[in-house]
Amino acid sequence: MTGRSSFVVVANRLPVDEVPDEERAGGRRWRRSPGGLVTALHPVLVQRDGTWIGWAGSAGPAPAPFMVDGIRLHPVPLDADEIARYYEGMSNSTIWPLYHDAVEPPIFRRRWAASYREVNARFAEAAAQVAAPNATVWVQDYQLQLVPAMLRQQRPDLRIGFFLHIPFPPIELFMQLPQRAEIMRGLLGADLVGFQQRLAAQNFVRLAHHVLGCPVSGSVIEYEDRRVKAAAFPISIDVGEIDRLADNPLIRTRAEQIRTELGEPKTMILGVDRLDYTKGIEHRLKAFRELLAEGRLTVPETVMVQVATPSRERVEHYQALRVKVEREVGRINGDYGRVGVPAVHYLHQSYSRSELAALYRAADVMMVTPLRDGMNLVAKEYVAARADAGGALVLSEFAGAASELRQAFLCNPHDLDAVKDSLLRAVHVDPDEARKRMSIMQRHLRRNDVAHWARSFLTELGSL
Repeated sequence: MTGRSSFVVVANRLPVDEVPDEERAGGRRWRRSPGGLVTALHPVLVQRDGTWIGWAGSAGPAPAPFMVDGIRLHPVPLDADEIARYYEGMSNSTIWPLYHDAVEPPIFRRRWAASYREVNARFAEAAAQVAAPNATVWVQDYQLQLVPAMLRQQRPDLRIGFFLHIPFPPIELFMQLPQRAEIMRGLLGADLVGFQQRLAAQNFVRLAHHVLGCPVSGSVIEYEDRRVKAAAFPISIDVGEIDRLADNPLIRTRAEQIRTELGEPKTMILGVDRLDYTKGIEHRLKAFRELLAEGRLTVPETVMVQVATPSRERVEHYQALRVKVEREVGRINGDYGRVGVPAVHYLHQSYSRSELAALYRAADVMMVTPLRDGMNLVAKEYVAARADAGGALVLSEFAGAASELRQAFLCNPHDLDAVKDSLLRAVHVDPDEARKRMSIMQRHLRRNDVAHWARSFLTELGSL
């Protein structure tokens, strides 16, 4: 584990979870966590004897470097104060809301910014130690925006890429950030800065000129005698894995069982989200309530299942959101449910990929209505899971996925009447039209899966 790597991934979290070891009483072991990013990068990491740098998930000293599934893992320590200030503070109470159109007001605190700077420096130092001469280093996401410049200062021989998984804001919003110039300089340490959408890349190029006065030409920025390229690389999912999972006879049986448990409704509407204020869960529930009030949907013929995975529960915005969502669910069930027949089944818990696949197979309509989202892979998972070409997708115009999944029923989530209309169109769509829409989206996803995303980015980075 002391050797250097020619390919290094730097992310906030390691792609593993610590779980009980069934073979040793009281023992613990590391298991690779599910997710598109590690799935896409695993072959590259194994082929290049690569290393993944990240936090192991608990406060305190980091474990020694170790290997899981052929990947070298290099943990970076975070103490409790750093988790509160760098992660919950600067990353998730300042940058996250600001980059998501300030749906909730961002909070700016200098001690959070100082901790963010210190932790980014620690990640950069780890990458500088691990990377072999002339290695490729790929830095991931909004928690580590200062790493590229810090790393380049220590290791100018490296080829550095950065990918932002969330939206990147326009000038008017980004300029609120007290650390705006520092963040821009941090990102410009990379050779290639990747975004989910073309508009986000354009925002970044404009800001490089506006904030730092950099000369720009198309998608290329001149900075410190280097050329930095900004481009869009829409992330995707492991389509084959989702397709195989959803087509498993056990999953198909479980999907039928879910319909039975719900009372065999004519229409099952599904939402699957992290409990996050960007996801538009409240708006979706209000639209459903109004349709029930107007008699355009009825219970028990129609039922909604809303999975809201717990998220950042120590952050104040998220605590307030949970109260609002649960209040709305209670109101709907109080007004329109019956004993044993709720209108909304609200599930504030995490689910396995197999159970989610069964829910996707069971749902007649999937509602993905974020107020702002870099991509939203749930929408793509639902489409990939429908090997039967059944179902219908209601999708927010403000999810990155909307630019690819054009056959979904698109809506403006801020316009409740538009959400209601799209939902009704999806509920009542002709089955032949629904199959045609789903088949077109599935063909697109098969051509543009997560492996294609990783190859596209790394090929572009290698050509610079």
